[in-house]
Formats: sequence, structure tokens, C-alpha cells
Amino acid sequence: MFAYCTDVLHLCEGAAYNRIHAARTAKKHPVLLERLTDGSLTLTAIRLLGPHLTADNCEHVLGLAKHAKKRAIEELVASLDPKPDVPSVVRKLPQKSPALVATAPVPVETLVRLSEPANGVHAPTAPPPAQPVVRPLAPERYKLQVTIARETHDTLRQLQNLMRHAIPDGDPSRIIDRALTLLLHDVLRQKCGMSKHPRSGGAESSDSRAIPATVRRAVWARDGGRCAFVGTHGQCAETAFLEYHHRQPFAAGGKATVENIELRCRAHNAYEATLFFTSDTAREPDVDSFWNELHL
Repeated sequence: MFAYCTDVLHLCEGAAYNRIHAARTAKKHPVLLERLTDGSLTLTAIRLLGPHLTADNCEHVLGLAKHAKKRAIEELVASLDPKPDVPSVVRKLPQKSPALVATAPVPVETLVRLSEPANGVHAPTAPPPAQPVVRPLAPERYKLQVTIARETHDTLRQLQNLMRHAIPDGDPSRIIDRALTLLLHDVLRQKCGMSKHPRSGGAESSDSRAIPATVRRAVWARDGGRCAFVGTHGQCAETAFLEYHHRQPFAAGGKATVENIELRCRAHNAYEATLFFTSDTAREPDVDSFWNELHL
């Protein structure tokens, strides 16, 4: 079957593996074929859920997995088969030694010719570094795997030594948790005007484009830290690249008040700005094209 998928259907190895695994799982649970046909489950979801499906939990699990993304499927699998916490390990990665191409001496002019691109075509560059891994192990427990620089490693070691009274075992996960909490508070203070002791009162609007901290705090709390744009498919769910948007633009006399300021993701903020300042209705911008351009 694997040879048929790769040699006849010309599927890659991963796609072939997904289909073979889904077929074997569907033989035990035929309802998977219906969910695969109507699009409520993907081949990847079936591969991840397959080892954990039984006759008793099949309907319940498939209901939870309906139209779920891969990250949600991984969290569902972690709840079905919790894993123990991984031990905290900090170690130096081995250095890659250059491969020896030839043992015999090579003339200098040959080395120069080999280093030059043939026909103006450069050799393929090294692949980009792998992305950090965050994988659920059990409900409310996650595995984090990253590669850090030497300076970051030295900083972590120094923190472990300085915090032995509070964290005797020097667990990096507890240090990272405290560091991230402090960083989050600092970012919220700068971006959203959050403060442990906010000033009472204060001007909510002015003739300046700058948005007062009181307004930023109120808008962030009201909009729940997500884009407040509402389109034909409901409210936007974006929580990254958020910006403070003037419902009535500042150039048109809009004030920095709680009523006039809303959160927008970068795409919807640009979309509404262009929509307002474009007089030709025939050139009305398309929000989908804005979103694609900003995420290229």
C-alpha cells in the first residue's frame, strides 16, 4: 500500500502514512469515513486520535474533535493519554563538524572553481532553524523545547544560583514562569496602560493623537484583548498585531475616547482606514487581500 501511494499516486511519505493509518483506523471505526467525507475531521486528526479511540469513547471524542485544529487535537489527545512531566534539562548542543569531501590534496585553483556558482546558480542555502516546540503532555501541562544562546544560558545559570533560597532545586521551568510573568506585566503596562495602582480620573481625550493610558486600559478590558472588527462571518478572533483604532479617524476630528477607540488587528485597521479615505467606491478595498499582503 505504501509503495502504491508513493509510486503510483505520487504522494509524499507523510501523506501516504496518513492515508494508510486512517484506512486502518476506519476499519475499526467506520464512522471516521463519514466524518472525513463531510470535512469535520482531517487525516492528521484521525492519525493522532486513532490509537486512543475505543468503542465506548468514539462518538464523544469525535464530537470534541469536530472541525478542531491540530493544536486542539493534540490537547485532546493529551487529555485522553496524559504523559508525565519531562525532566528539566539544560545541555550544550554538539557542534557540527564539517564533512571531509576528499582525502587527497586539491589544487587551489580547483577549490576556487568549486566555490564559484556554476552558470550563475548558487548552491542551496542551509535550511532555516527549527521552530520552538510547544506540545501538550497532559491537561494543563506542556512541553517547551527551545535552543538558547550562550548569553541566555549564562543568565539562566546565574538566576538559578541567585534564587536557590526561593527555588532550591533551580528548576528552569519555575524561573521561566516568573520571568514571563514579569515580562507580561511590563508589556501590558507599555502597550495597554495596565498598572497595579492606576491613577483615578485624568483626561480621557485630548487634541493629541496619543491615547491616554486610562483609555487604553478601558478599551483593552472592554474588547477582551482581541480584534473588535465584526464582519459577515462574525467577530475577528485575532489576538496578535493589535492596534488602537479610531472609529472616527483622528484626521477627521476623532477624539481619543473610550467610545471612539477600539482594538483592531493590523489587517482590519488598514482595511477600515483605506475604506474611510477612499472616495471612489469602485475601488473599495478587500479585507482578504489586505490580510494576505500583511502576512506574506
